[in-house]
Amino acid sequence: MRSDVTLHPLDRTLLAELLLAAVEDADPLEVMPPVEGPQGWTPERRSAFLRFHESRSLAANPVETTFAIAAAERVVGAARLCPVETRAGTAEAGVWIGRSHRGAGVGGAVLELLLDRARAAGFTSVCVSTTPHNLAVRALMAGIGVELVRDGAGLTACVDLRPGVR
Repeated sequence: MRSDVTLHPLDRTLLAELLLAAVEDADPLEVMPPVEGPQGWTPERRSAFLRFHESRSLAANPVETTFAIAAAERVVGAARLCPVETRAGTAEAGVWIGRSHRGAGVGGAVLELLLDRARAAGFTSVCVSTTPHNLAVRALMAGIGVELVRDGAGLTACVDLRPGVR
């Protein structure tokens, strides 16, 4: 596992760095809900990115915990844990990594760190959803011995975090 990959709880300073990483190294549709208008990182889309994170993880009552992913001390993406209301003890995980940092071991390190954070927060399982064409996520899950199963048009896997399992 890469030792230079770290997760940092998102705050307002890191949010500015996260926006910069997204603008420099990701398509808006990879990192946030769609926004009407022309393609690319328009001023409206940049504002929407900030509002999205402010409302979800920086709000007075956050709905999820978001972490800035750093590789070699530079913000390169985000990871999140969102409690699943219908499944006690379960969190949904989400990750995006800037394109220039993909395929370099960042994802595997982030997955292990995120599972450790979920365990420390008291979750007993973490679910991951992806599309069938996302080979990177499929390889990450296979690498930890977890099989993704078809769930409608997507694929889903749940990692059991209980001691002695996995």
